[in-house]
Amino acid sequence: QSAKCGACGPGYATPLDAMKGKYSPREEIVYVPCIYRNTGTEKPDYLATVDVDPKSPHYCQVIHRLPMPNLRDELHHSGWNACSSCFGDATKRRNRLILPSLISSRIYVVDVGTDQRAPRMHKIVEPVELFWKGNVANPHTSHCLGSGDILISCLGDPSGNGKGGFILLDGETFEVKGNWENGEKVPPLNYDFWYQPRHNVMMSTEWGAPKALAGGFNPADIERGHYGRRINVWDWSTHTYVQAIDLGKGSIPLEIRFLHSPDAAEGFVGCALSGAVHRFYKSEKGDWAAEKVIEVPSKKVQGWLLPDMPGLITDILISLDDRFLYFSNWLHGDIRQYDISDTRKPRLVGQVFLGGSITKGGPVTVVEDKELQCQPEPFVIKGKRVPGGPQMIQLSLDGKRLYVTTSLYSGWDKQFYPDLVREGSVMLQIDVDTERGGLKVNKNFLVDFGKEPDGPVLAHEIRYPGGDSTSDIWM
Repeated sequence: QSAKCGACGPGYATPLDAMKGKYSPREEIVYVPCIYRNTGTEKPDYLATVDVDPKSPHYCQVIHRLPMPNLRDELHHSGWNACSSCFGDATKRRNRLILPSLISSRIYVVDVGTDQRAPRMHKIVEPVELFWKGNVANPHTSHCLGSGDILISCLGDPSGNGKGGFILLDGETFEVKGNWENGEKVPPLNYDFWYQPRHNVMMSTEWGAPKALAGGFNPADIERGHYGRRINVWDWSTHTYVQAIDLGKGSIPLEIRFLHSPDAAEGFVGCALSGAVHRFYKSEKGDWAAEKVIEVPSKKVQGWLLPDMPGLITDILISLDDRFLYFSNWLHGDIRQYDISDTRKPRLVGQVFLGGSITKGGPVTVVEDKELQCQPEPFVIKGKRVPGGPQMIQLSLDGKRLYVTTSLYSGWDKQFYPDLVREGSVMLQIDVDTERGGLKVNKNFLVDFGKEPDGPVLAHEIRYPGGDSTSDIWM
């Protein structure tokens, strides 16, 4: 299909075109937001361009840095002005990266079209625009829509209370148009979202109230209802909130992913605190339901914040052919690969440990473990002992390389992994066996963000210039 479309818009006609076509070259650079908030360095966050081309003399190096004009923004996730959702529209180009700031509530629009390797600032949407036009704050996930607009989920209201609101940005001018949602009824909390127009649905998840999580994690805030437990279901055409699927108290459902096939009426969500992955699906009645399909058991420990240590599933993604599911356990320190050919019965086919809180010789002793015989060795690469655990993940379009960064969010990094904040995070790459399954660390790949010019920095989400398995949605 893409071959015939001489004047197509951004992205790819289908997920399989993105994965296998001659139109999906190997990634050569990636964009990574780098955060200084909570590190003790009074410098602005910046967008790093990292060279990931093994043939390049600058392999594994930061080749460009675009500093933000403000301090303490907490850059976090990023999205595009246009993606595969407007593939058929030849007037659209994927040339702006949308960078919402989790704490300051600013939204930066970065020009990556003029010089892909050296992004420059295009526009800044100030927080007051979100406050006045949408009564929302703390923007998180941004997805481009087939209509040309940009949809951004927000964690709360301007006072720091949780609120399940969304704003629309105009895809040309990047002005705040107002709220996406209609009606009085909104969920109490918000986080990530994904839409599937063929089923007239959008799903959103719940992290926590901004005022609860801004300073760090307090387990008592779960009892107070400040952390999430629901998948929230929206009617895509009327923008109304129609259903809540309760995954249980203290589950904290974070990243949500539909299968990539636009016909699919199912997907997966990873729950941070309960250590569960739920499959959500359209029921025979036509509403939506969820079932737990993977559970990472907590470990009984001494020398830690709580007597039970959850895996803390923080990021989750699906390969473009909908065959494999990947997720990271930020606290236990492993990344897992599951075969999801049968979506109701995921099969663990790959696992690798990259640090975490339970490594040998550390302050934590595991007293009971349902999975491991002994505590894993500390993770060392190129002579560096890696602090923290695997967190954000991104898969190459062909599914053969998984990139990993280790920072979750500066307020939690500081609490759970003080060494990570002192030494900076890293970016790693894992080779994936796409035939039988299996994960193996690429020992030649290390981007050490502890060696940045202005001091150690926390690197977060990874984006490829041409789109990837967590940014693009097919209509």
